[in-house]
Amino acid sequence: MDFGYFREEESEQFAFYMIPQVLFKDEKFAKLSTDAKVLYGLFLNRVSLSKKNHWIDEQGRVFVYYTLENVQEDLHCANQKAMKLLKELESYGLIERIKQGLCKPDRIYVKNFILHQKSLVQSNENHYSGVVKIIGPESRNSLSNNTKINNTECSNTYRYFSNTPSLMRWHSPRRRLK
Repeated sequence: MDFGYFREEESEQFAFYMIPQVLFKDEKFAKLSTDAKVLYGLFLNRVSLSKKNHWIDEQGRVFVYYTLENVQEDLHCANQKAMKLLKELESYGLIERIKQGLCKPDRIYVKNFILHQKSLVQSNENHYSGVVKIIGPESRNSLSNNTKINNTECSNTYRYFSNTPSLMRWHSPRRRLK
């Protein structure tokens, strides 16, 4: 096949599925298969649709319906592969399937793993991100900035006049670099 090149005006013509970068960068998800990561992205797409359709349980949690046949169709895979991917996402805690019985599809809750990560991050005072070790009361005060050498008295700022035509042309997003 011989495909054409993207032109400037065509660069944003497609709809995309979003897959969190954390799934590719975090060691915790290193052994999660690429197909399972893609399936999680498809689940995230379904979450936004479910929210619009008000598929929310009594506890305020959004759920999706994604049948095994839909997974097979979307990923072009067989029944066993689709089941394996769903079990893989469940084993990592990224989804939770609730059987409804009576030939109804499973109610699937897509888990938000970012909430778990944020609970481990310390954002108090001047500590760096990550799990902070709590130490004795003698070191309760954090180190402050040494403002005596920061020269905070002199601040050279220049006004930017956005209504100046030459500056507007210069900062135009369509300006071509030469």
